[in-house]
Amino acid sequence: MKDGKTKIRRFSTFRIAEHWMIILSSVVLFATGLCQRFWHVDSAQWFILKMGGIDNVRLVHRYMGLFFTFEILLHVGVAVGGVASRKWESSMFITREDLVASIHNIRYYFGLENHAARCDRYDYMEKFEYWTILIGGFLMIVSGAVLWLPTMVTRILPGEIIPAAKVLHSNEALLIFLINAIWHIYNSIFSPDVFPLDTSIFTGYISRDRMMREHPLELARIEGVEPNVLLGDGPPGVEEKAADSGTG
Repeated sequence: MKDGKTKIRRFSTFRIAEHWMIILSSVVLFATGLCQRFWHVDSAQWFILKMGGIDNVRLVHRYMGLFFTFEILLHVGVAVGGVASRKWESSMFITREDLVASIHNIRYYFGLENHAARCDRYDYMEKFEYWTILIGGFLMIVSGAVLWLPTMVTRILPGEIIPAAKVLHSNEALLIFLINAIWHIYNSIFSPDVFPLDTSIFTGYISRDRMMREHPLELARIEGVEPNVLLGDGPPGVEEKAADSGTG
């Protein structure tokens, strides 16, 4: 119990540390990468000079790219291992239910449904953001390696791959930056549901009330009740019993 409300463990210590590493690497990569793309802007030139010149900026960017590559490979390796060993559910795969939930929410926003879509551990928006950033991350790794080692790459592939990689790397970086700056930061900080900050990824815990709103199917599974009973659609008196069995 915390502040009079039941807290449920949602993220492990490993996931919290992983998120901090992603924050660190992303901030450094965005700072050292965008200043190279927009080198003609006064603030970018100031940053480059403070870093000791463009060579230092590129060096930091490349080695942080190696750290980011390690993070991505570790993340995928742990995820594949967890699913393969049946320790985890494959909760991040996009399914037909996600399409149904997205249509349901559109109808809900237009007043055609009585309640929002009832989602499991991750909703369709979280999955979209996750796969966009993960796939974009792999594109950044591959295109960055091509730009770092152009002579080695062009021994195997045609020279046109270099300008193509430059365009891909630059534009994909800007896309990921905008997704983080507009979508992810809004949902994590400025959304009315979590303002002033969604602390679940930092503490590992989420309130039961929020779980009820955003992830009722997962909450029902944790508490061992049917979703309709948890949400108050079951026989009278049963939902109160379910509500009292929250996980601390």
